[in-house]
Amino acid sequence: MKKTLSMILVLALVLFASVSCATKAPEAVAVQEVKFVSGVSEIQKYGNLVLTLSADELKEAGFEYGDVVAFYLDGQLITAPFCTNYSDVEVGKLVLRDAGGTLVLAINMGDFATYYGIAVKEKYADGTYAWIFPEGKSLEDVSMTLLMHKKAGYRDEYLIHQLARTNERADYASDEIFANFREVKGGELGTGALYRSSSPVNNEIARAAYADKFVSACGVKAVMNLADNDDMIRSYIAAEDFASPYYRSLFENGGVKALNLGVDFRADEFKAGIAEGLRFLASNPGPYLVHCNEGKDRAGFTSALLGALMGASYDELVKDYMETYINYYHVEEGSDQYNAVKASNIDTILQTIAGVGKDADLTAIDLKAAAEAYVKSIGLSDAELSALRANLSKNY
Repeated sequence: MKKTLSMILVLALVLFASVSCATKAPEAVAVQEVKFVSGVSEIQKYGNLVLTLSADELKEAGFEYGDVVAFYLDGQLITAPFCTNYSDVEVGKLVLRDAGGTLVLAINMGDFATYYGIAVKEKYADGTYAWIFPEGKSLEDVSMTLLMHKKAGYRDEYLIHQLARTNERADYASDEIFANFREVKGGELGTGALYRSSSPVNNEIARAAYADKFVSACGVKAVMNLADNDDMIRSYIAAEDFASPYYRSLFENGGVKALNLGVDFRADEFKAGIAEGLRFLASNPGPYLVHCNEGKDRAGFTSALLGALMGASYDELVKDYMETYINYYHVEEGSDQYNAVKASNIDTILQTIAGVGKDADLTAIDLKAAAEAYVKSIGLSDAELSALRANLSKNY
């Protein structure tokens, strides 16, 4: 089907749906309206639509990666972010992908053509297949109107999805950086009281022996393992590549609390596990280590909680959390990517701890009081809280 391109530059108030796989309750959005009409040149094997409109044409009109694009397709209004990879969105979400200049409209790990009733795949015994269209329809009849939905509406998420790391020691400046190992500092935390790292026992990302070396050197006595249960730890110890003798001695002598938590910080199971781990720290002498697998998400939450509980400032908490992204992904402080991760991750963690919304000014909140209230809300008593603070305030 011959492609028709129309570009209309006017400021309009347009009703669009929120970003999803289908139209939902509309919201009023003021947009700079740039309209395209595109056909479809191909339905790929897994149901992705290849558009006749090119990525260059879209970019020449001012569209950038991270913008959210609206589509009118057979009377349906859908929206999708403009990205470079299917994995730039979560599984099951729509994406408009620039695949080397070709625009592909897809559902990550899904079948766009079937989901939206464009065609149904028929498979044959010889392994070939064909897309069967509704009666009286063909590929040439598939057409859609595209226009801007929200400028930079997915930019932060897009930047976060561009993060990449390796598991090669040679790609990092030091053993400490490679192991994501460091002391947590700030507020009234004692010197050498609290550390965080990637896993010193699970060698899945090739860092366990490095982390174990620093755990031993710092004389850690009690560990919150947020990722594993006891059986999982035993399996790591039994593995051929196991090289973490200090961690093994801690585990065998009752110095490791294995909590096996998920990554949903708001889940009751997560809160109960954190409470169990904090009680363990309160009832055992330090120094202390908190870790998960990468030492990034669950360890990041726990380190922020403990830092806030001990009076660390907002800036100190952000600095500690973001060091992981500098270590793993070489993110530059102050860059757009740095600010996107900060807003999405550590700010969200602190908002969760403080029980406030995304618009709250975290610098104006008493984070120490907020962390105390959070810890009490998950079940710690005043006596347990006092013991925990006393242990964390010591200089080891």
